[in-house]
Amino acid sequence: MLNGKTALVTGSTSGIGLGIACQLAAQGANIILNGFGDVDAPKAEVLAAAKAHAIKVGYHGADMSKPAEIEAMMAYAAADFGGVDILVNNAGIQFVANVEDFPPEKWDAIIAINLSSAFHTTRLAIPSMRAKNWGRVINLASAHGLVASAGKSAYVAAKHGLVGFTKSVALETATTGVTANAICPGWVLTPLVQKQIDARAEREGITVEEAQKGLLGEKQPSLQFVTPQQLGDLAVFLCSPAADNIRGVAWNVDGGWVAQ
Repeated sequence: MLNGKTALVTGSTSGIGLGIACQLAAQGANIILNGFGDVDAPKAEVLAAAKAHAIKVGYHGADMSKPAEIEAMMAYAAADFGGVDILVNNAGIQFVANVEDFPPEKWDAIIAINLSSAFHTTRLAIPSMRAKNWGRVINLASAHGLVASAGKSAYVAAKHGLVGFTKSVALETATTGVTANAICPGWVLTPLVQKQIDARAEREGITVEEAQKGLLGEKQPSLQFVTPQQLGDLAVFLCSPAADNIRGVAWNVDGGWVAQ
């Protein structure tokens, strides 16, 4: 379905980003990975997901808090892949503290990586998408792009901002073959969330399993984690002709979190 298309997924060497990259690869899309840490294992996972498709997999290690490095990554995509057809803005970090205790440098870093990076990648991707009259901008927001939690002011602000940014881009491209939408996951068992579970277990003197149940029970009525594969399958749908007129949507995949 996506043969000949190129997808850039930021923050894709693990977790949600890698899951989305694998599902897009399974549909025949070339993939550009981005992120820190081991690169060979994620590349191998993406190639394995592609199976019968002869796809190209690249990598760029741009720090998503640095506009100059983002520009270099987009130039690499243009030079080596002919541009980005599917842009998945997934890179994100988290820090938890009450607002009066929130370190200003942590606030700045979260806004830069969770929100501003999506602006920089999108502004650079849109011209070639317009020229081809086809493109998909998929922003990984969060249930926290729709509702708030205490202690997460920077993350909530960034994710709400990302939802608003998505809507503006959708309106600006509404008469073209380019669409922009946001996916808003609830709890996904990523390394980031596992850290929160482990910290909770240690803080409360309970088992990791009990901490996991407690985390889900507070917010996610299904009591099940959303999986990266489910989010990847939704991204694939948003790239399909069936989604040609889905524009500016904040699509929550949250086990009922926001329905409460």
